[in-house]
Amino acid sequence: MSSPCKRREMDLMKLMMSDYKVDMVNDGMQEFYVEFHGPKESPYQGGVWRVRVELPDAYPYKSPSIGFVNKIYHPNVDEMYVIKYCASSGSVCLDVINQTWSPMFDLVNVFEVFLPQLLLYPNPSDPLNGEAAALMMRDRPNYDQRVKEYCEKYAKPEHIGAVSEEKSSSDEELSDEEYESGDEKMVAGNPDP
Repeated sequence: MSSPCKRREMDLMKLMMSDYKVDMVNDGMQEFYVEFHGPKESPYQGGVWRVRVELPDAYPYKSPSIGFVNKIYHPNVDEMYVIKYCASSGSVCLDVINQTWSPMFDLVNVFEVFLPQLLLYPNPSDPLNGEAAALMMRDRPNYDQRVKEYCEKYAKPEHIGAVSEEKSSSDEELSDEEYESGDEKMVAGNPDP
């Protein structure tokens, strides 16, 4: 069996070789961003999201932390912040990542299977975005239209660069605030403007 470090390297290389654009944070392999495209034949088609990935030290035995950086309208994604875990603000409720993760899965599975399935088959009965869930259950055509509006407004290729620049300046501001307040709690993302 390979070590977690070797497995992390192998999974990351496999993701890069699968034609995903990957931007590393710092020199380590534990935090990076992946450009993710919405699934074809869905209201998310044409959308492009910058997804933050953090690999825990125990990866692949512990699941990665996955988060959309730019906004997405979905019942199982809290649009207020970058997503992280199912129980916290800005999270994605996706059982396979949060509860049933197995070392058999890898990063390519996350981007080629799990996230597309989440977008194609939302679960409005377990919402993180109650407004999106209610609209989906009440008026599916209007929900699909709202998804497309969000894609147009927040998930175009040109938005990826803008989100990246905003994130960098916000990180610097956040670090200053944390330094001054002595607060060690990290905020998962930026609130809506």
